[in-house]
Amino acid sequence: MGKRRARREAAPPTDLPSAFLARLAAIAGEDADAVLDALERPRAVGVRRNPLVPGPDPWAALAEAGIPTQPLPWMREAAVIPADRRAELSRHGAVTDGRLYIQNPASMLPPLALGVRPGERVLDLCAAPGSKTLQLWADMAGQGWLSAVEAVRARFHRLRANLARHGGEGVHTYLKDGASVWRAVPESFDRVLVDAPCSSEGQFLRREPATFAYWSERKVKEMARKQRRLLYSAFQCLKPGGVLVYSTCTLAPEENEAVVAWLLARFPGAVRVTEVDLGVPQARPGLSAWRREVFPAEFAHAVRILPDAVMEGFFLCRLEKTAGTV
Repeated sequence: MGKRRARREAAPPTDLPSAFLARLAAIAGEDADAVLDALERPRAVGVRRNPLVPGPDPWAALAEAGIPTQPLPWMREAAVIPADRRAELSRHGAVTDGRLYIQNPASMLPPLALGVRPGERVLDLCAAPGSKTLQLWADMAGQGWLSAVEAVRARFHRLRANLARHGGEGVHTYLKDGASVWRAVPESFDRVLVDAPCSSEGQFLRREPATFAYWSERKVKEMARKQRRLLYSAFQCLKPGGVLVYSTCTLAPEENEAVVAWLLARFPGAVRVTEVDLGVPQARPGLSAWRREVFPAEFAHAVRILPDAVMEGFFLCRLEKTAGTV
């Protein structure tokens, strides 16, 4: 058994698609080698305190179990643990009873950027499996109105179960295509999060072919079409003066800057990109151009997280609605 494990660990990494590698070099620039190195091994495990479930101090419980934690300086009540302790963490009582929630730190950024407050009306347009929904509801202190929308039935039921297990019973859930939601509730929300389905490039690992088995440039273009429809709906749901965060777990500019640029062109004078300071050292500004498309200068306020030993790849852009559009 030991020899088989050693041979498996010594095996060379599976080759990523050559087209993806070429794109990564152009997107990441001087950071490309560091990103490739990060894709060689599993990432550390992110975990955050879930205040929606009361109980004894979960950090003390992890310490008593000998599970090491490294706090995240930019995220209150969140930490990372070594990748090889994931299974042990998953079985720990503080996780199984809901006091701690396992979530990659990059995934915690969009709710942080949205900056919800208790008493607001908030929409999470692509909510399953519920990680960000729960984070939003906790930041709202369970006060106000939070709508969580999911279009895929199996994922919707997973969302419902996740909310019930982790203190999110007050969240209003809807099995509905997010692209059509705006027709029912135009300009109804103070803040909207659209963490869009994407090509998931930020989650690729070279030794886990399943993470990139379905990737292609064709899929990138297909996802961008879906994302435009979702972002349009999200923006139409937003009140004038409201704030929207668009995010993905991919590096592809077609799914990130280009989608936001499409929205700005669709609603000239009614939307602007706003600065967001998350205090994350891995953050990079949005791209100024990609292939033949040049992006507005304000895209420097967007945030691209390049994958490393802790963070998955992510993109987010904070938008403000400056005028009515419906």
